[in-house]
Amino acid sequence: MAQDIVPIELGLPQGDVVTLWAPRWREDGEEWEAFLGHEDDLYAFPDSARLAAFVRTAVEHDLDDHPAWHVVPALSAVELNPDEDHQFDLVGVPELVAEPPDTWTISELADIVDIARSLADVCELDKVHDVLDAADGFALLDQGTMVFSGKDGQRRWTELCKVVAERWDELLDAIDEVVTSPEVPAEAVATAEAELAEALETDDEPATDDTEIDEVDDEEIEPGFWGEIGIDPIRIITSGGEYYSLRCYLDDDPIFLGTDGRIDAFSSPRALARHLADEQAVADNDLARVATWPQVTEKATAGELTVEVDDDNTYVLSGLDADLAAGPSEVDPAQLDLAEELLLDAAAWADDKSVDEALQPSERLGWLVSFVLRPSPNRLPPSPPFDAEVTAWRELVEAFEERLRVH
Repeated sequence: MAQDIVPIELGLPQGDVVTLWAPRWREDGEEWEAFLGHEDDLYAFPDSARLAAFVRTAVEHDLDDHPAWHVVPALSAVELNPDEDHQFDLVGVPELVAEPPDTWTISELADIVDIARSLADVCELDKVHDVLDAADGFALLDQGTMVFSGKDGQRRWTELCKVVAERWDELLDAIDEVVTSPEVPAEAVATAEAELAEALETDDEPATDDTEIDEVDDEEIEPGFWGEIGIDPIRIITSGGEYYSLRCYLDDDPIFLGTDGRIDAFSSPRALARHLADEQAVADNDLARVATWPQVTEKATAGELTVEVDDDNTYVLSGLDADLAAGPSEVDPAQLDLAEELLLDAAAWADDKSVDEALQPSERLGWLVSFVLRPSPNRLPPSPPFDAEVTAWRELVEAFEERLRVH
């Protein structure tokens, strides 16, 4: 796909339509953003075949002077088919907000609200802004789940849901009214449909006789992007919030996104992806010396980077102090094991030996942690009260939180 022009799908009252979006770019010292269209019309099509037919034959539209436009007419209909990260189900928002405000609900809603605001800015749809400005929560979605937790957070979510229930149709109608689908040559459509059919047929072809498919080793399954480049998105949950960052290992040595022992942390996967798209902002960070780092920035600047965190890279620090205070039997070993890993990794990266020293089995906290993670029938259990251990643990966690450079 042209690096700065992205096919997107919009779920609208008239049905799902596909169009092209040019995210913000700078040219001649000015910032621009655009969609495929002309004058007051937003051009959208029922499928990528008709979109392909249009871009190959159109004479005049608002993207024809975009610096990357010359690439688009040569793309196949398959390449013009929006991927999952660029499908925005606006008409499904009432159903979406009926779900609890967890990470995935808020992230999906944030994406939808962002594209709606972009449409409003480009197409001058004041009604869309009116609806989205009617509740504070719409502007806070990029900050993740914490702003919707607690009493105040619940109030924000309730107000947002009320606006969706009462006024979302106004937003949908405003966008729907500017959408038009220009006529395209039938021959061009047929050519594009044949490309899609051929691609589908290729995907459906059975394996050849000499291809063994009965048993597949886990190691033979192709990993995702992050697995291929050896850099992991991580999720950190503390008493102060939920944060996202990156980490990898070089020769078993941990390296985080950040500098000088400070970890760059973000309140949502989308906020992290946006930061990674800013080449100047990420040029000076310790991960830049990793050989695969350019692949991250390339995908991010193209708007194609998805930040997904595996369970093994989710670190929950909140609540462990209370569990430790209650004794070894109340501590989740898996949670504690991951928390210990994170604290040790961050300290090692910052060349700080205090965490390793505090977790030595010869120390009271280290003895308690070791008993939980590496139990043995030949060891005497630690004796309560665990006030000193909890104090030491809290000091480690607080020191880690101070390493977070929250954006």
